[in-house]
Amino acid sequence: MPKFRRSSRAARVLVPGAMAVVLLAGCAQGSGGTAAATGATTPAATSPTAGPPTPGSPVTVTPDPKGTVAPGTLLVTDFGSDTVTFVDPARGATGSVKVGTAPYGLVVGADGRAWVATAEGVAVVDTASRERLALIPYRTDTGPVTTGEYRGGGMGIALAPDGRRVYVGVNVPGGNGTLEVVDTAALRVTDVVPVGRRPFDVDVSRDGAEVYATNHDSFDVTVVAAGTLEPRRIEVAPYGTEGGLGSWLKPHYTAVRPSDGKLLLPFEGERLAVVDPGTGRTTIERMTANTHQHGTTVTADGTLLTVGTGPIDPDVDEGSSLTVRTPGGAERVYPLEGPHENVAVSGDGRTAYVTGGFTRDGYGDGLSVVDLATGATHRLAAGSRPLGIAVL
Repeated sequence: MPKFRRSSRAARVLVPGAMAVVLLAGCAQGSGGTAAATGATTPAATSPTAGPPTPGSPVTVTPDPKGTVAPGTLLVTDFGSDTVTFVDPARGATGSVKVGTAPYGLVVGADGRAWVATAEGVAVVDTASRERLALIPYRTDTGPVTTGEYRGGGMGIALAPDGRRVYVGVNVPGGNGTLEVVDTAALRVTDVVPVGRRPFDVDVSRDGAEVYATNHDSFDVTVVAAGTLEPRRIEVAPYGTEGGLGSWLKPHYTAVRPSDGKLLLPFEGERLAVVDPGTGRTTIERMTANTHQHGTTVTADGTLLTVGTGPIDPDVDEGSSLTVRTPGGAERVYPLEGPHENVAVSGDGRTAYVTGGFTRDGYGDGLSVVDLATGATHRLAAGSRPLGIAVL
């Protein structure tokens, strides 16, 4: 295992005196600044009274004509509102659609339908007509519908390669979460699988045989066989699990490496956990951004992009950034202004779009647009506290 600049991160937990906060704590608030360029779980309660999908809502703002979606248009979830927003990379926001309270992750299918994880259910949006077609309620009992970082309801979401199923990670405040399976033709939840706490991210293997729920508060990834829906827990804790719920050093988002199907989980701009989902074995590679990391994605050629939200300790950590890592491990770190949450890449691979919403305080209401050749960055207005993002 390579040596790292600091070994003290493992001790970075919330202080015992803040015990009430520890019970809910997620990750550190990433303050601003600049970076140097260069388990086994228990099923949650389910509701037997979940009804059919709720009728959709119409477009709220739409300067662009319905029925047209320009290639390269961005779609973002407005975690600070109840909408998704369409964004023209050249002009900014062009319209919004109401989807449900505090939308988090989203995924778009080949048919142009977007599936959005909200606090109330999975919203189905026709991106051409710009209308919500349905709101599919969860089976899992998540308590009252609320907003904010710890709200119950959908978080990570992914689509099976054949488009027949959507998988959504459902947060249950104060307990273990679930993975709900949505039949995309019937528009209903067909199965519920127990996973870990606060499933920030959900991913699917390239062949559709496995689903991966990345569980922030239980330091693990739940591997679910798509056929049998049997869950299997893999602990992913390169700094250990000291501090439990109060630890800063937990997994957030995962990328599935195209070349071999291994799972890539960045930690703190220092360590990349490479997990073999078959064996459960984790190896560690060095990273260089030295900042608290959240969203990540990987391109078809294996280039990994990871969002740095800012420092845990401003005295020793760097600020917000975007890391671009080649398949061979070489990294470029581009500084960003203020915390960000997630990232998507343009179809030609030249531009990254980084959402400024952030799950904790300090968020913004726009995107950072990064030229991946030069590192030049500019801001783009885009909805209210945008978290999830897809390129249409």
